This record gives sequence, structure tokens and C-alpha cells, in this order.
Amino acid sequence: MNLKKSQPIGIFDSGAGGLTVASAVKKLLPNEKIIYFGDTAHLPYGDKSSETVKNYSLRITDFLLEKNCKLILIACNTASAAAYDAVKERAADKAVVLNVIDPATEYVAKHPDLKKIGVIGTKGTVSSGTYTNKIKALNPEKEVVSLATPLLVPMIEEGFIYDNISNSIIKEYLSSAKLDNIDSLILACTHYPIIKNQIRKFYNFKTLVIDSSEVVARKLKETLVENNLLNSENSLPEYKFFVSDFTDFFKTLAEMFFDEKIELQKKYL
Repeated sequence: MNLKKSQPIGIFDSGAGGLTVASAVKKLLPNEKIIYFGDTAHLPYGDKSSETVKNYSLRITDFLLEKNCKLILIACNTASAAAYDAVKERAADKAVVLNVIDPATEYVAKHPDLKKIGVIGTKGTVSSGTYTNKIKALNPEKEVVSLATPLLVPMIEEGFIYDNISNSIIKEYLSSAKLDNIDSLILACTHYPIIKNQIRKFYNFKTLVIDSSEVVARKLKETLVENNLLNSENSLPEYKFFVSDFTDFFKTLAEMFFDEKIELQKKYL
């Protein structure tokens, strides 16, 4: 690949959830330029067919390649499960491609203290079985249980966080017998770190809640180093935000995570 260190990193998600990953990348790699695309016109991805999610993902990939991104991070678990191989093929030698599933599954598979691992995510992510299959392939001794929690993404996108409505929905899901006696819980959707503290509180802070955004950011840095693409220039980084439809909540979250005023650009794909 004939790529330059100064090229931006492209990150995409169905909406605002991937901002949790983008924020972690920004903190760990302050010299990198970031182009973020939130496909807010089509969210949530979790209840769409894998073929539809793949088509959305390829359109966004083409857009990020046009923007000259050196690396494309699929910051959406549903799209990572449905479209990772297709995105890699589309990017070919034009960009490195990462997903958000592999770093998290590698982390829990290697962790010696985790025996029974819970996974919560969208219907698309859970029905794909990707987390269970990948963890079991790396460490067959791990017990993995999964639960689809489809109301959480629209709840978060509508701004219902830290209130009675969100606490009630979280409690209803996490009280499922499927999740009994887990010692860890993977938040298998990049929206979920936004309600991480509410989830940890439900478990009285005794269950390890795994926020994959930080794990993914570390993996991204390792990948840039391996490919000699880490931008070491100490210049002011640029952050650009594109959405397929304007939402006030997206802008609010982006400004919270990036601690600055942002300009949203609309690009319908």
C-alpha cells in the first residue's frame, strides 16, 4: 500500500455510537486526523438484514476512500459482523481496514479470570453469533452467553440516558436469566459505553463491564505502528463529521466527546 502517515483515519457507524470509539482514538492518538461518518438516516442497523447493512457499509467505504483515508474503522458491531470482509475487499490496497469485534474477543479470550462472558448487542450482532464463535475459536473453555437488547440504540439516539426510562429498560434486559452469574459483560455495540455507568451500577460494580472502545483504540494504534502509518507530526489535528441526516443529539454527543464546537456536514449516500 502506498499510503502516507498524514492521511486521515476514517471511522463510521450507524449513528452516534461510534463517537465513543472516535473519542478513544482521539485521546490515544492526538496527532491523527479523523473523518467520522454517522449513517443517521438509516439507523439502527441492528434490525436490518445483513445484505442491507453490507450495502450501506460499502457506500460509506467508497466515501471514506474518496476522502483519502489511510485506515477505515468499522465502529459498528452490526456492520463489523455483516460487512467486514466486503469492506476489506472494497478497500483492497487503498486503506487498512479494522473492525470493533476482533479486539474485544481477543481481550476476553486471553483474560485468565473471565469464565462466563455475557454479550449484549443488537439483534443483528447477536444473531450472527460472531462474538461466541470468535471467543470459542480462541479459547474453547470460555462460556459465552448472548442477549439481544434492541431498544438500547434507539433509546440512546433519542437522548434517554441517566433517567428513569433508561434505567428501567436496562434493568429489564440485564435481569434476563440468560445473563445469570456472568463475571463479565461485553458491550457489543459502540452506543452502549454511553450508558456504561448505568450498567455497572446495575451490577453493583462487581461485574467487569468491557467497553470495547478503549481496546479498539489500542488495536488501531498497534496497526498504524505495524504499517508505519502512525502520524508523528505535532500539528493541529483535524476532525470532520459527516451524517446522512441531521440530528441534534449527534451534535450534542460529538461536542461532548471532542470537547469543542463541531460543524456537521450532511452527505446522503
